[in-house]
Amino acid sequence: MPELEVLPKPTRRDARPWLLLLAAVVVALDRWTKLLVQARVPRGHFVTVIPNIFRISHVYNTGAAFSLFQEASPTLVRNVLIGFSAVAIVVVLGMIWQVGRLWSASGVALGLILGGALGNLYDRVRYSYVVDFLEVKIVHYHWPDFNVADSCIVVGACLLLLEIFRAQPSEK
Repeated sequence: MPELEVLPKPTRRDARPWLLLLAAVVVALDRWTKLLVQARVPRGHFVTVIPNIFRISHVYNTGAAFSLFQEASPTLVRNVLIGFSAVAIVVVLGMIWQVGRLWSASGVALGLILGGALGNLYDRVRYSYVVDFLEVKIVHYHWPDFNVADSCIVVGACLLLLEIFRAQPSEK
């Protein structure tokens, strides 16, 4: 009787390089869209895409998310936000290193958050402000202007929340 050859178990590829690539794509898309808006829409102006709902604007945000701390000392706010972003990036990189071996919603979420944080950090370090250009208004609610990096951070955070609250399979 011929011997059966035992094949090694297929190994799963490490997802971490792909998650870092996702972050790099987010940074590139964020930079490209900001440069496009800066080249095509004068600062302080807007282009209506969907009347009374969505416009492409061109504003500078020297504050935090949703223009928080806009009235505080610009240098202090900038330095605190740069420090906070740097710490957050290190923490997210550490989390990607831990959970990023296998593909998961958490890994993708962390890749999106990392890319968004790097995109906005670049603006803060380089220009002392973040370029925001997406303006949404629904009925009487007007969201503060945001950008691709902000969107990726929010989508990543929502994915993480979904993972946290998702029912975990019981081990039997």
